[in-house]
Amino acid sequence: MAPGEAAPSPSREQSVARLLTAAREGRRDALDELFPLVYQELRELAHRQRRAWQGDDTLNTTALVHEAYLKLVGQQKPEWDTEAHFLAVAARAIRQILINYARDRRALKRGGDRRRVPLSEDQVEHAADGLGAGWHDQVLVLDEALQRLANLSERQSRIVECRFFGGMTVEQTALAMGLSIASVTRGWGMARAWLCRELGPDTSRQGA
Repeated sequence: MAPGEAAPSPSREQSVARLLTAAREGRRDALDELFPLVYQELRELAHRQRRAWQGDDTLNTTALVHEAYLKLVGQQKPEWDTEAHFLAVAARAIRQILINYARDRRALKRGGDRRRVPLSEDQVEHAADGLGAGWHDQVLVLDEALQRLANLSERQSRIVECRFFGGMTVEQTALAMGLSIASVTRGWGMARAWLCRELGPDTSRQGA
């Protein structure tokens, strides 16, 4: 660098990495600096989920982003290694917000009764295209199924969490989880097939 020449400004990626490190070291002010840098990514993540809420405008994209961020900054010891890891944790926060919201909406509309709403493998694959009018029930039965899946394979459950609730690509999920693309692809396929069996149409009475 020539004498008197200003040092180049750090890139966005460098700034995010620096702030994530500062957050891990306990600097709470780093989280305030981090928010505007990752806001667009969080908004895109939330918007993909928002598209699935057909006919429900109560919780908008902006509200979901801010609620998710409040959950993230409320963690006592954040351990985000990379931006991809941060977004994976954000996907989990969005999952929790949606589950709580869906429970409240279901209780308001039907007095708390739960009904089975089948989910196909295609709906899990293309969740952002819309879950349909019964999305409150669909999100809840998916969450319950993911809890059961986690008992069998925590990795597959987290892959679905990133892909479904986070809208992350296979490549982003692999980066966030520290896995190979092949491992994520294989785990994603196995998880979708398992969920299809668990959440497909109830055929137990057919032929009775």
